Amino acid sequence: MVNYREIFEEQGMDYSTYRQLVDKLLAEGHTTGPDSSEAMLHYSKMNVQRMSRVDKTASLNTELSTAIDQIKGNYKLLVITEGWCGDAAQIIPIFNKIALAAPDKFELKFVLRDKNLPLIDAHLTNGGRAIPVLLVLDKTGENVLASWAPRPQVLQALLKEWKKETTEMLVIAEKLHGWYAKDKTQTTQAELSGLLNQLEDN
Repeated sequence: MVNYREIFEEQGMDYSTYRQLVDKLLAEGHTTGPDSSEAMLHYSKMNVQRMSRVDKTASLNTELSTAIDQIKGNYKLLVITEGWCGDAAQIIPIFNKIALAAPDKFELKFVLRDKNLPLIDAHLTNGGRAIPVLLVLDKTGENVLASWAPRPQVLQALLKEWKKETTEMLVIAEKLHGWYAKDKTQTTQAELSGLLNQLEDN
């Protein structure tokens, strides 16, 4: 059994602590997780730029802001991520903006996937350890009320098609980040609005 409250309280980092950890490890020639190969370091460096860009340029749209305003309860948001993950870089700044918009309703913490394998293994996507994973916990932090992972559904479907066309990961990554750049977080925000609305309906 996964003890969500213990993981949240003992391992969870706030967004700025997580960002600082990624930066510190990069300065030492490492990334989060066990693989600090040149490729993984390259991904992590790119992802720092991506997170900074989304931090700076994205703002919560009306739909998501309204969904946040309508939340009446208190929730803990637990995110499973890693510094080398491209999807996470494009998405987790939005989780942070949600928490910043309503600190009285949401407490947000990040944990590393590869340090929490039993946790990610309880939340696989199509049998894989895909990240990021957002877990919405109740105010005690003990129960998972809802989850979202690892990317918008339309992109998940596109990715499946791209993988049929090529196994070249660099080509796939280029298409993936091209999609995120065009979408400007709008599809992610729409799905997260739906998730929050669902919370209040239950």
